[in-house]
Amino acid sequence: VQRLQIAAAGLASAFVMVFMASIVFSHLAEAGRGDLQALHFGGVGVGIAVSSALLAILVSEHADWAAGWLWSGALSAVGLVVVMLLAGSATPANGVDGPEPALPKDRSLAKMIVAYGLFGFGYVVTATFLVAIVRQGGGGRVFEATVWMVAGLAGFPSTWFWQKLAGRIGLYSAYAATCLIEVVGVTASVAVKGAAGPLIAGVLLGGTFIAITALGIQMGRLLAPRAPRRIFAVMTAAFGLGQIVGPIAAGLLAQASGNYTLASIMAAAALLASGIIAWSAAPKSP
Repeated sequence: VQRLQIAAAGLASAFVMVFMASIVFSHLAEAGRGDLQALHFGGVGVGIAVSSALLAILVSEHADWAAGWLWSGALSAVGLVVVMLLAGSATPANGVDGPEPALPKDRSLAKMIVAYGLFGFGYVVTATFLVAIVRQGGGGRVFEATVWMVAGLAGFPSTWFWQKLAGRIGLYSAYAATCLIEVVGVTASVAVKGAAGPLIAGVLLGGTFIAITALGIQMGRLLAPRAPRRIFAVMTAAFGLGQIVGPIAAGLLAQASGNYTLASIMAAAALLASGIIAWSAAPKSP
């Protein structure tokens, strides 16, 4: 039952993250404000920081774990209502309504879909088990919330920063660089002892995973400009599959080994592969 819950949570979070981006991007494209895309993804970091602060407050009031889930669910419900009131309808990002053409049979596009799935697999392992890693290292509940607050605060400006860097070095190089930095963070979560390991992991995970999500979507749309909804759907499926398989595989490894070292190494390898595959998908100069 727990594994089914993990699978459902992974699939749902993938749909929310990626399809919310689709809705927002359509509105921004209609308004001619593509420059605000980074602000949308920064909201993910703010949400992580706010939820962490909420949990820290609940812990200080000696509330149990159920209270944390109930308050988080209540905040999510409020957010759902706000989205329903504000979303409305928008012209598709390609400016064309109706059926879209099939995705092009392009090797670079196939590579990006695979890379995006590997990213979903790799990042979600640490995102899922970072609290357990902190707990296994003797950290208290307040420190658990602190680590996630650090991740959220690092995530808020990350998309803006990486988009600026992508303008200088290119989208594919920026994607690969963020994956490499996230590899360092994932590895630090189990390799660096004491409080420093989880804090480094929180900063580097928060400072990259939101940006990689945004860069991957942007790269997919560039490779399939006439079918933005189709590429969103396919990349969401790849991302969601990674988010489902990652925690299950990591959980089995952790159960067999008694710690999260092998699971984190597996996640780091997936992220490294994602960066290399995405970098190799870059159009070659004539």
